[in-house]
Amino acid sequence: MGQTVFIPRELDANEARVAASPETVKRLVGLGFEVIVEKGAGLGSRIPDQDFAAAGAAIGKAADASKADVVLKVRRPTDLELKGYKPGAAVIAIMDPYGNDAAVAAMAKAGITAFSMEFMPRITRAQVMDVLSSQANLAGYQAVIDAAAEYDRALPMMMTAAGTVPAAKTFIMGVGVAGLQAIATARRLGAVVTATDVRPAVKEQVQSLGAKFLAVEDEEFKAAETAGGYAKEMSKEYQSKQAALTAEHIAKQDIVITTALIPGRPAPKLVSAAMVASMRPGSVIVDLAVERGGNVEGAVPGKVVTTENGVKIVGHLNVPGRVAASASLLYAKNLYAFLETMVDKATKQLAIKRDDELVKATMLTDAGQVVHPSFAKAAEAPRTEPAAIPATILVAVAADKKPAPRKTNNRKAAAKPKGSA
Repeated sequence: MGQTVFIPRELDANEARVAASPETVKRLVGLGFEVIVEKGAGLGSRIPDQDFAAAGAAIGKAADASKADVVLKVRRPTDLELKGYKPGAAVIAIMDPYGNDAAVAAMAKAGITAFSMEFMPRITRAQVMDVLSSQANLAGYQAVIDAAAEYDRALPMMMTAAGTVPAAKTFIMGVGVAGLQAIATARRLGAVVTATDVRPAVKEQVQSLGAKFLAVEDEEFKAAETAGGYAKEMSKEYQSKQAALTAEHIAKQDIVITTALIPGRPAPKLVSAAMVASMRPGSVIVDLAVERGGNVEGAVPGKVVTTENGVKIVGHLNVPGRVAASASLLYAKNLYAFLETMVDKATKQLAIKRDDELVKATMLTDAGQVVHPSFAKAAEAPRTEPAAIPATILVAVAADKKPAPRKTNNRKAAAKPKGSA
């Protein structure tokens, strides 16, 4: 008898994505699984039930999760959903475990084998499973679209008989996957783009997309990247130098997009209230890190805030979900590629190899225990999330002072990625 894969409708009101597509359903059936998709699960991503049915899925209800051997989700299961899963079921999703130790412990107590897709190692073998990249790519694109919608002026330079419309000046802070896509999209729309990051390796990438790179290129900057490709936390001295140049630069921008995230920490504060106040009326800031505390002082999760000086701060939640029809197709492929590695092709049964590097990196809970080394003590001593780097340290010191005179043309400023992103 074949094993069952269940794809539920996401319960979060802000989540329009779904964890499968007709293409991946067809492939799952080909692996030997019986696939059940909850009624209406794909509607937010423009996938009607009949498309899933045509690909070989049965259309079911939420209670069908109780017979599933594998559950594919977008977001971490709620306590209500956990009650409906059978012990031993493999649940694969974006688990967002940092700062949510109680939820991790609850998954262990429910007896499920939980996999956190955002922990997928960045190795060649796992590129097709990298949900952070697939979703951050779309977030970077959507951030520019959202900024353009709020900006209410043209982005490209237009020369007409009646006069010239200047190009919008756009500044991208954090050049991870989201930042690179934001640069590319803003350039396609005709904006003049600058970008900043603390990792030296991204300078050529920024320039290859036609943008100007801005960074304080001292010795600390040259060593500001971890072996995993993420940004390191910079010293207060470097942050002050960065702040001085960034403050001067932001005051001249029409659009600022921040994408800075450090795994396991709240988002660093990159843009202070004083910097926002220095911008021209009608300027727009899009904070892609708002769900992790935000990069911008004054950003409000889920809202577009207009400041006293007429600057709009955009804090949309779940930005990849704002382009769900595309995001779901990519995310579904990420999940399928990972699940396929855990299927015995001869028996067509789920066969989790717990010594596999992908499994070890992503498995959060198993057999009633929290097994991931970063969260193994979650049930005993709930983790206290570290405080965000405050704007008073990172940027505000520059707001009340004039930037120091520059001796060379190489002095630039940097921010921290990574985008979701």
